[in-house]
Amino acid sequence: MKKISLNTQILSGTLLGILFGLGLATLGEDSAITQNSLYAAQLVGTLFIDLLRMVLIPLVFTSIAVGVANLRSHRQMSRVWQGTLGFFTLTMLVAILLGLTAANLFQPGAELQLTLFQDAMRDFQTTQMSLRDFFAHFLHSLFQNPIAALAQGNVLAVVVFALLLGIALVIGGERYRNILILLQEFLELMLMLVGWIMRLAPLGIMALLLQLVVTQDASLLTTLIKFVAVVIGATLLHGLVVLPLILYLVTGMTPLKFWRGAREALITAFATSSSAATLPVTLRCAEQHLHVKRDIAGFVIPLGTTMNMDGTALYEAIAALFIANIVGIELGLTQQLIVFLTAMLAAMGAPGIPSAGMVTMVLVLQAVGLPAEAIAILLPIDRILDTVRTMVNVEGDIVGSLVVQKWVTKSTSSD
Repeated sequence: MKKISLNTQILSGTLLGILFGLGLATLGEDSAITQNSLYAAQLVGTLFIDLLRMVLIPLVFTSIAVGVANLRSHRQMSRVWQGTLGFFTLTMLVAILLGLTAANLFQPGAELQLTLFQDAMRDFQTTQMSLRDFFAHFLHSLFQNPIAALAQGNVLAVVVFALLLGIALVIGGERYRNILILLQEFLELMLMLVGWIMRLAPLGIMALLLQLVVTQDASLLTTLIKFVAVVIGATLLHGLVVLPLILYLVTGMTPLKFWRGAREALITAFATSSSAATLPVTLRCAEQHLHVKRDIAGFVIPLGTTMNMDGTALYEAIAALFIANIVGIELGLTQQLIVFLTAMLAAMGAPGIPSAGMVTMVLVLQAVGLPAEAIAILLPIDRILDTVRTMVNVEGDIVGSLVVQKWVTKSTSSD
Protein backbone atom coordinates (compact mmCIF):
# COMPACT_ATOMS: atom_id res chain seq x y z
CA MET A 1 0.00 0.00 0.00
CA LYS A 2 1.43 3.37 -1.05
CA LYS A 3 2.10 5.74 1.83
CA ILE A 4 0.30 9.09 1.66
CA SER A 5 2.84 11.93 1.36
CA LEU A 6 3.08 14.63 4.03
CA ASN A 7 2.11 17.27 1.43
CA THR A 8 -1.11 15.42 0.68
CA GLN A 9 -1.84 14.96 4.39
CA ILE A 10 -1.34 18.69 5.03
CA LEU A 11 -3.58 19.63 2.10
CA SER A 12 -6.26 17.25 3.39
CA GLY A 13 -5.96 18.72 6.88
CA THR A 14 -6.38 22.22 5.45
CA LEU A 15 -9.58 21.33 3.57
CA LEU A 16 -11.04 19.38 6.50
CA GLY A 17 -10.31 22.24 8.92
CA ILE A 18 -12.15 24.74 6.72
CA LEU A 19 -15.09 22.38 6.09
CA PHE A 20 -15.50 21.40 9.76
CA GLY A 21 -15.18 25.07 10.73
CA LEU A 22 -17.95 26.08 8.34
CA GLY A 23 -20.13 23.27 9.68
CA LEU A 24 -19.61 24.32 13.29
CA ALA A 25 -20.19 27.99 12.39
CA THR A 26 -23.72 27.10 11.23
CA LEU A 27 -24.40 25.61 14.68
CA GLY A 28 -23.26 28.79 16.44
CA GLU A 29 -20.49 29.35 19.01
CA ASP A 30 -22.90 28.70 21.93
CA SER A 31 -23.59 25.14 20.81
CA ALA A 32 -22.15 22.44 23.09
CA ILE A 33 -20.76 20.59 20.06
CA THR A 34 -19.04 23.78 18.85
CA GLN A 35 -17.62 24.56 22.29
CA ASN A 36 -16.22 21.05 22.74
CA SER A 37 -14.83 21.02 19.22
CA LEU A 38 -13.16 24.42 19.73
CA TYR A 39 -11.64 23.20 23.00
CA ALA A 40 -10.20 20.10 21.34
CA ALA A 41 -8.97 22.14 18.36
CA GLN A 42 -7.33 24.65 20.68
CA LEU A 43 -5.46 21.85 22.50
CA VAL A 44 -4.17 20.32 19.26
CA GLY A 45 -3.40 23.67 17.58
CA THR A 46 -1.60 25.02 20.64
CA LEU A 47 0.42 21.81 20.96
CA PHE A 48 1.55 22.07 17.33
CA ILE A 49 2.60 25.72 17.65
CA ASP A 50 4.31 25.09 21.00
CA LEU A 51 6.33 22.25 19.49
CA LEU A 52 7.48 24.52 16.66
CA ARG A 53 8.36 27.26 19.13
CA MET A 54 10.26 24.73 21.24
CA VAL A 55 12.81 24.18 18.47
CA LEU A 56 12.64 27.74 17.06
CA ILE A 57 15.34 29.49 19.10
CA PRO A 58 17.99 26.72 19.05
CA LEU A 59 17.30 26.22 15.33
CA VAL A 60 17.69 29.95 14.55
CA PHE A 61 20.87 30.19 16.62
CA THR A 62 22.60 27.14 15.15
CA SER A 63 21.46 27.63 11.55
CA ILE A 64 22.71 31.24 11.36
CA ALA A 65 25.96 30.61 13.27
CA VAL A 66 26.77 27.53 11.15
CA GLY A 67 25.59 29.22 7.95
CA VAL A 68 27.87 32.22 8.44
CA ALA A 69 30.80 30.12 9.69
CA ASN A 70 30.62 27.85 6.65
CA LEU A 71 30.92 30.81 4.31
CA ARG A 72 34.62 30.41 4.74
CA SER A 73 35.93 33.24 2.60
CA HIS A 74 35.13 36.81 3.65
CA ARG A 75 34.41 37.61 0.01
CA GLN A 76 31.69 34.98 -0.26
CA MET A 77 30.17 36.07 3.05
CA SER A 78 30.03 39.66 1.87
CA ARG A 79 28.26 38.53 -1.32
CA VAL A 80 25.63 36.67 0.69
CA TRP A 81 25.17 39.74 2.90
CA GLN A 82 24.87 42.07 -0.08
CA GLY A 83 22.51 39.78 -1.97
CA THR A 84 20.30 39.16 1.08
CA LEU A 85 19.92 42.78 2.16
CA GLY A 86 19.54 43.92 -1.45
CA PHE A 87 16.75 41.42 -2.09
CA PHE A 88 14.95 42.20 1.18
CA THR A 89 15.08 45.94 0.51
CA LEU A 90 13.95 45.65 -3.12
CA THR A 91 10.96 43.37 -2.46
CA MET A 92 9.79 45.36 0.55
CA LEU A 93 9.95 48.62 -1.44
CA VAL A 94 7.92 47.01 -4.23
CA ALA A 95 5.38 45.66 -1.70
CA ILE A 96 4.84 49.07 -0.07
CA LEU A 97 4.53 50.80 -3.46
CA LEU A 98 1.99 48.18 -4.48
CA GLY A 99 0.05 48.73 -1.26
CA LEU A 100 -0.01 52.52 -1.60
CA THR A 101 -1.01 52.25 -5.28
CA ALA A 102 -3.89 49.88 -4.48
CA ALA A 103 -5.09 52.09 -1.59
CA ASN A 104 -5.05 55.23 -3.75
CA LEU A 105 -6.72 53.47 -6.65
CA PHE A 106 -9.59 51.79 -4.77
CA GLN A 107 -9.93 54.20 -1.80
CA PRO A 108 -11.07 51.63 0.82
CA GLY A 109 -12.87 53.27 3.75
CA ALA A 110 -13.87 56.43 1.87
CA GLU A 111 -17.56 55.49 2.02
CA LEU A 112 -17.54 54.48 5.71
CA GLN A 113 -18.26 56.56 8.82
CA LEU A 114 -16.09 56.36 11.93
CA THR A 115 -19.27 56.16 14.05
CA LEU A 116 -19.82 52.66 12.64
CA PHE A 117 -16.86 51.49 14.69
CA GLN A 118 -17.37 53.30 18.00
CA ASP A 119 -18.03 50.00 19.81
CA ALA A 120 -14.75 48.55 18.55
CA MET A 121 -12.79 51.65 19.58
CA ARG A 122 -14.45 52.32 22.96
CA ASP A 123 -12.62 49.71 25.04
CA PHE A 124 -9.37 49.64 23.09
CA GLN A 125 -6.19 50.91 24.76
CA THR A 126 -2.97 51.55 22.86
CA THR A 127 0.59 52.33 23.87
CA GLN A 128 1.88 55.57 22.37
CA MET A 129 5.34 55.34 20.78
CA SER A 130 7.03 58.04 18.73
CA LEU A 131 9.29 57.33 15.77
CA ARG A 132 12.35 58.28 17.86
CA ASP A 133 11.26 56.00 20.70
CA PHE A 134 10.61 53.13 18.30
CA PHE A 135 14.03 53.53 16.66
CA ALA A 136 15.76 53.62 20.07
CA HIS A 137 13.81 50.56 21.21
CA PHE A 138 14.64 48.74 17.96
CA LEU A 139 18.38 49.39 18.35
CA HIS A 140 18.24 48.34 22.01
CA SER A 141 16.55 45.05 21.06
CA LEU A 142 19.44 44.13 18.72
CA PHE A 143 22.12 43.71 21.37
CA GLN A 144 21.14 41.87 24.52
CA ASN A 145 22.48 39.25 26.88
CA PRO A 146 22.46 36.17 24.62
CA ILE A 147 21.47 33.82 27.46
CA ALA A 148 18.51 36.06 28.34
CA ALA A 149 17.58 36.39 24.65
CA LEU A 150 17.64 32.60 24.23
CA ALA A 151 15.54 32.09 27.37
CA GLN A 152 13.02 34.81 26.49
CA GLY A 153 12.69 33.80 22.84
CA ASN A 154 13.93 37.18 21.55
CA VAL A 155 14.52 36.12 17.95
CA LEU A 156 16.10 39.39 16.76
CA ALA A 157 18.72 39.44 19.54
CA VAL A 158 19.47 35.75 18.95
CA VAL A 159 19.94 36.42 15.21
CA VAL A 160 22.41 39.25 15.91
CA PHE A 161 24.42 37.20 18.41
CA ALA A 162 24.48 34.19 16.05
CA LEU A 163 25.71 36.43 13.21
CA LEU A 164 28.55 37.80 15.36
CA LEU A 165 29.47 34.30 16.58
CA GLY A 166 29.50 32.98 13.00
CA ILE A 167 31.78 35.83 11.89
CA ALA A 168 34.09 35.12 14.86
CA LEU A 169 34.25 31.44 13.88
CA VAL A 170 35.23 32.47 10.32
CA ILE A 171 37.98 34.77 11.56
CA GLY A 172 39.19 32.20 14.11
CA GLY A 173 39.49 29.52 11.43
CA GLU A 174 40.89 26.11 12.43
CA ARG A 175 41.39 27.23 16.02
CA TYR A 176 37.63 26.98 16.69
CA ARG A 177 36.86 24.07 14.38
CA ASN A 178 35.62 21.87 17.27
CA ILE A 179 33.03 24.48 18.24
CA LEU A 180 31.80 24.64 14.65
CA ILE A 181 31.52 20.82 14.46
CA LEU A 182 29.52 20.83 17.71
CA LEU A 183 27.14 23.48 16.35
CA GLN A 184 26.72 21.54 13.08
CA GLU A 185 25.80 18.37 14.96
CA PHE A 186 23.35 20.29 17.15
CA LEU A 187 21.76 21.77 14.00
CA GLU A 188 21.33 18.28 12.56
CA LEU A 189 19.58 17.22 15.78
CA MET A 190 17.22 20.20 15.54
CA LEU A 191 16.35 19.30 11.95
CA MET A 192 15.62 15.73 13.06
CA LEU A 193 13.21 17.09 15.70
CA VAL A 194 11.54 19.25 13.05
CA GLY A 195 10.94 16.13 10.95
CA TRP A 196 9.19 14.48 13.92
CA ILE A 197 7.07 17.55 14.66
CA MET A 198 5.95 17.79 11.04
CA ARG A 199 4.17 14.45 11.42
CA LEU A 200 1.65 16.33 13.58
CA ALA A 201 1.31 19.14 11.01
CA PRO A 202 -1.87 17.87 9.26
CA LEU A 203 -3.78 17.69 12.57
CA GLY A 204 -2.31 20.94 13.89
CA ILE A 205 -3.16 22.89 10.74
CA MET A 206 -6.67 21.41 10.63
CA ALA A 207 -7.26 22.48 14.24
CA LEU A 208 -5.95 26.01 13.70
CA LEU A 209 -8.06 26.61 10.59
CA LEU A 210 -11.16 25.21 12.28
CA GLN A 211 -10.74 27.79 15.08
CA LEU A 212 -10.14 30.58 12.56
CA VAL A 213 -13.31 29.86 10.57
CA VAL A 214 -15.58 29.48 13.61
CA THR A 215 -14.44 32.56 15.53
CA GLN A 216 -14.51 35.18 12.74
CA ASP A 217 -16.96 38.11 13.09
CA ALA A 218 -18.95 37.76 9.86
CA SER A 219 -20.93 41.02 10.25
CA LEU A 220 -17.83 43.20 10.62
CA LEU A 221 -16.13 41.32 7.80
CA THR A 222 -19.09 42.21 5.55
CA THR A 223 -18.84 45.91 6.50
CA LEU A 224 -15.12 46.01 5.72
CA ILE A 225 -15.30 43.76 2.67
CA LYS A 226 -13.77 46.33 0.32
CA PHE A 227 -10.76 46.85 2.59
CA VAL A 228 -10.34 43.08 3.02
CA ALA A 229 -10.55 42.58 -0.75
CA VAL A 230 -7.95 45.29 -1.47
CA VAL A 231 -5.52 43.93 1.13
CA ILE A 232 -5.86 40.30 0.06
CA GLY A 233 -5.81 41.22 -3.64
CA ALA A 234 -2.65 43.34 -3.38
CA THR A 235 -0.93 40.79 -1.14
CA LEU A 236 -1.72 37.91 -3.49
CA LEU A 237 -0.57 40.00 -6.47
CA HIS A 238 2.78 40.43 -4.73
CA GLY A 239 2.93 36.75 -3.79
CA LEU A 240 1.62 35.25 -7.04
CA VAL A 241 3.16 37.64 -9.58
CA VAL A 242 5.96 39.87 -8.23
CA LEU A 243 7.95 37.33 -6.19
CA PRO A 244 7.62 34.45 -8.72
CA LEU A 245 8.60 36.86 -11.53
CA ILE A 246 11.75 37.92 -9.68
CA LEU A 247 12.53 34.25 -8.98
CA TYR A 248 12.04 33.25 -12.63
CA LEU A 249 14.09 36.16 -14.00
CA VAL A 250 17.02 35.46 -11.67
CA THR A 251 17.02 31.66 -11.37
CA GLY A 252 14.83 30.38 -14.23
CA MET A 253 12.72 28.36 -11.76
CA THR A 254 9.05 28.15 -12.75
CA PRO A 255 6.38 29.22 -10.22
CA LEU A 256 4.83 25.72 -10.31
CA LYS A 257 8.10 24.05 -9.33
CA PHE A 258 8.60 26.62 -6.56
CA TRP A 259 5.12 26.22 -5.10
CA ARG A 260 5.43 22.45 -5.09
CA GLY A 261 8.64 22.69 -3.10
CA ALA A 262 7.44 25.42 -0.75
CA ARG A 263 3.90 24.08 -0.22
CA GLU A 264 4.43 22.73 3.32
CA ALA A 265 5.86 26.04 4.56
CA LEU A 266 3.21 28.20 2.88
CA ILE A 267 0.31 26.15 4.28
CA THR A 268 1.88 26.14 7.76
CA ALA A 269 2.37 29.91 7.56
CA PHE A 270 -1.26 30.36 6.52
CA ALA A 271 -2.50 28.23 9.42
CA THR A 272 -0.21 29.57 12.18
CA SER A 273 0.00 33.25 11.05
CA SER A 274 3.55 33.17 12.43
CA SER A 275 6.63 33.26 10.24
CA ALA A 276 8.73 32.54 13.35
CA ALA A 277 6.76 29.41 14.25
CA THR A 278 6.91 28.34 10.58
CA LEU A 279 10.70 28.80 10.39
CA PRO A 280 11.61 25.13 11.01
CA VAL A 281 9.28 24.09 8.18
CA THR A 282 10.57 26.89 5.92
CA LEU A 283 14.17 25.73 6.34
CA ARG A 284 13.12 22.14 5.67
CA CYS A 285 11.37 23.11 2.40
CA ALA A 286 14.21 25.32 1.19
CA GLU A 287 16.94 22.77 1.86
CA GLN A 288 15.24 19.44 1.12
CA HIS A 289 12.67 20.32 -1.56
CA LEU A 290 14.19 23.33 -3.33
CA HIS A 291 17.85 22.33 -2.81
CA VAL A 292 19.13 25.58 -1.31
CA LYS A 293 22.53 25.02 0.27
CA ARG A 294 22.24 24.74 4.03
CA ASP A 295 24.80 27.50 4.62
CA ILE A 296 22.80 30.00 2.55
CA ALA A 297 19.34 28.89 3.72
CA GLY A 298 20.52 28.94 7.33
CA PHE A 299 21.60 32.55 6.92
CA VAL A 300 18.96 34.10 4.64
CA ILE A 301 15.75 32.54 5.99
CA PRO A 302 16.16 33.14 9.75
CA LEU A 303 17.30 36.69 9.01
CA GLY A 304 14.30 37.13 6.71
CA THR A 305 11.96 35.96 9.49
CA THR A 306 12.87 39.08 11.47
CA MET A 307 13.63 41.56 8.67
CA ASN A 308 11.85 40.57 5.45
CA MET A 309 8.14 41.30 5.96
CA ASP A 310 6.73 42.12 2.51
CA GLY A 311 3.15 41.21 3.43
CA THR A 312 3.26 43.16 6.68
CA ALA A 313 4.72 46.28 5.05
CA LEU A 314 2.12 46.17 2.25
CA TYR A 315 -0.70 45.73 4.79
CA GLU A 316 0.44 48.61 6.98
CA ALA A 317 0.61 50.97 3.98
CA ILE A 318 -2.95 50.11 2.90
CA ALA A 319 -4.28 50.18 6.48
CA ALA A 320 -2.85 53.67 7.10
CA LEU A 321 -4.63 55.10 4.04
CA PHE A 322 -7.79 53.15 4.93
CA ILE A 323 -7.94 54.72 8.40
CA ALA A 324 -7.16 58.15 6.93
CA ASN A 325 -10.15 57.73 4.59
CA ILE A 326 -12.43 56.71 7.47
CA VAL A 327 -11.54 59.71 9.65
CA GLY A 328 -11.69 62.08 6.67
CA ILE A 329 -8.01 63.03 6.49
CA GLU A 330 -6.40 63.28 3.06
CA LEU A 331 -2.76 62.22 3.03
CA GLY A 332 -0.67 64.17 0.55
CA LEU A 333 2.45 63.00 -1.27
CA THR A 334 4.77 63.99 1.60
CA GLN A 335 2.65 62.19 4.20
CA GLN A 336 2.42 59.10 2.00
CA LEU A 337 6.21 59.16 1.68
CA ILE A 338 6.38 59.17 5.49
CA VAL A 339 3.99 56.20 5.51
CA PHE A 340 6.26 54.50 2.95
CA LEU A 341 9.43 54.91 5.04
CA THR A 342 7.78 54.23 8.39
CA ALA A 343 6.01 51.09 7.15
CA MET A 344 9.34 49.74 5.92
CA LEU A 345 11.09 50.46 9.24
CA ALA A 346 8.17 49.10 11.27
CA ALA A 347 7.90 45.91 9.18
CA MET A 348 11.64 45.24 9.58
CA GLY A 349 11.24 45.55 13.35
CA ALA A 350 8.07 43.48 13.59
CA PRO A 351 8.39 40.13 15.40
CA GLY A 352 7.42 37.04 13.43
CA ILE A 353 4.35 36.29 15.58
CA PRO A 354 0.61 36.33 14.87
CA SER A 355 -0.77 39.86 14.33
CA ALA A 356 2.68 41.44 14.79
CA GLY A 357 1.57 44.09 12.28
CA MET A 358 -0.86 45.42 14.88
CA VAL A 359 2.07 46.12 17.21
CA THR A 360 3.94 48.27 14.70
CA MET A 361 0.81 49.70 13.03
CA VAL A 362 0.62 52.27 15.83
CA LEU A 363 3.97 53.73 14.76
CA VAL A 364 2.84 54.12 11.14
CA LEU A 365 -0.40 55.88 12.14
CA GLN A 366 1.28 58.25 14.57
CA ALA A 367 3.94 59.18 12.01
CA VAL A 368 1.24 60.96 9.92
CA GLY A 369 -0.98 62.13 12.78
CA LEU A 370 -3.71 59.48 12.52
CA PRO A 371 -5.48 58.21 15.66
CA ALA A 372 -3.69 55.10 16.89
CA GLU A 373 -6.90 53.95 18.60
CA ALA A 374 -8.39 53.37 15.15
CA ILE A 375 -6.46 50.11 14.80
CA ALA A 376 -9.17 48.64 17.03
CA ILE A 377 -11.30 48.71 13.87
CA LEU A 378 -8.90 46.24 12.28
CA LEU A 379 -8.44 43.85 15.21
CA PRO A 380 -11.55 41.68 14.62
CA ILE A 381 -10.54 40.98 11.01
CA ASP A 382 -6.77 41.05 11.47
CA ARG A 383 -6.46 37.33 12.09
CA ILE A 384 -7.84 36.37 8.69
CA LEU A 385 -5.71 39.01 6.92
CA ASP A 386 -2.67 37.88 8.89
CA THR A 387 -2.89 34.41 7.38
CA VAL A 388 -2.34 35.74 3.84
CA ARG A 389 0.37 38.27 4.65
CA THR A 390 2.32 35.73 6.74
CA MET A 391 2.21 33.30 3.83
CA VAL A 392 3.68 35.98 1.55
CA ASN A 393 6.30 36.88 4.21
CA VAL A 394 7.45 33.26 4.28
CA GLU A 395 7.34 33.00 0.49
CA GLY A 396 9.62 36.05 0.28
CA ASP A 397 12.15 34.38 2.59
CA ILE A 398 12.28 31.20 0.49
CA VAL A 399 12.48 33.13 -2.80
CA GLY A 400 15.24 35.25 -1.24
CA SER A 401 17.33 32.18 -0.39
CA LEU A 402 17.02 30.90 -3.98
CA VAL A 403 17.86 34.29 -5.51
CA VAL A 404 20.85 34.82 -3.20
CA GLN A 405 22.18 31.32 -3.95
CA LYS A 406 21.96 31.96 -7.70
CA TRP A 407 23.58 35.39 -7.37
CA VAL A 408 26.46 34.08 -5.24
CA THR A 409 27.04 31.14 -7.60
CA LYS A 410 27.06 33.41 -10.65
CA SER A 411 29.38 35.93 -8.97
CA THR A 412 31.81 33.18 -7.91
CA SER A 413 31.91 31.56 -11.35
CA SER A 414 32.59 34.89 -13.08
CA ASP A 415 35.70 35.58 -10.98
